[in-house]
Amino acid sequence: MKIGLVTDSSATLLPEEIKKYNIEVVSIPVEISGKTYHEGEDISTEEFYDKLRNSKKIPKTSQPSIQDTLSRYQKLAQAGCDAIISIHITSTISGFVPNLEAEVKNLKGGPKIYVFDSWITVRLMGYLVLYAAKQIEKDGDKADPEQIIENLKKIRSSIGEYFIVNDLQNLVKGGRLSNASAFIGNILKIKPLLTFDDDTHQIVAFEKVRSIKRANSRIEELFVRDTANIDYPIKVLIIQGDDEEEAKRWVENLKARFPNYHYEISYFGPVVGTHLGDKSIGLTWLMDFDQVFLNEGK
Repeated sequence: MKIGLVTDSSATLLPEEIKKYNIEVVSIPVEISGKTYHEGEDISTEEFYDKLRNSKKIPKTSQPSIQDTLSRYQKLAQAGCDAIISIHITSTISGFVPNLEAEVKNLKGGPKIYVFDSWITVRLMGYLVLYAAKQIEKDGDKADPEQIIENLKKIRSSIGEYFIVNDLQNLVKGGRLSNASAFIGNILKIKPLLTFDDDTHQIVAFEKVRSIKRANSRIEELFVRDTANIDYPIKVLIIQGDDEEEAKRWVENLKARFPNYHYEISYFGPVVGTHLGDKSIGLTWLMDFDQVFLNEGK
């Protein structure tokens, strides 16, 4: 069975990954300083953060284009795909997934399309896409989309994340923080800690800590607690919003404490950076699917 793969630009996939695995990527529009850009196409992450720092207005994001997505499905169908796996930004940040699911239900004939809500975004979602891509490549004509979806669900459920932001202004004004009222006011000189709620998959602020050092220490405590009983290998990912030096320092500290994990540094692209703001950073992790499902690195 030939399987096609579609995602959106918030996955922050590398150009070489997109090319290697023939992944179709639908760009998400971002409006900043009165002009609309398309993530991954006509604005780099560095350019975005430079504009963000100099913009008087908070940027806006729009949903990916349904028509563009359907066109990519058609392209894959014409290429002979029997099934398409379409992995996208969490429905708690964007209404794209439910809208896409409604459109897919109306399609007649063609490949079977599996729309998958990642419950997350950024490189964590990118990892879900990469797992599917690697599994499809490994299995070739024997690739089973149903099994890939089941494995994606397991990887998705293994994701853990804690984020530190400079302030909540962008999240509150953008309506992306579910418990904003509890954290508005008295936020000067503190570092709000955020996560995705396990049940609702919405972004929630759960603590306020003074100084980045204390925030890092607190998140490391939570990381140790949350991973204490995990019985599978994990990947650890530090994601940063235009603060790579801080991310590198954090990785070195983590390696000293937890040397057996695989580490990577990634970034918040323009879409997520719109909501988290400048200098945000997060400690995240998920099942090491290379070892668990692909038998790599054992």
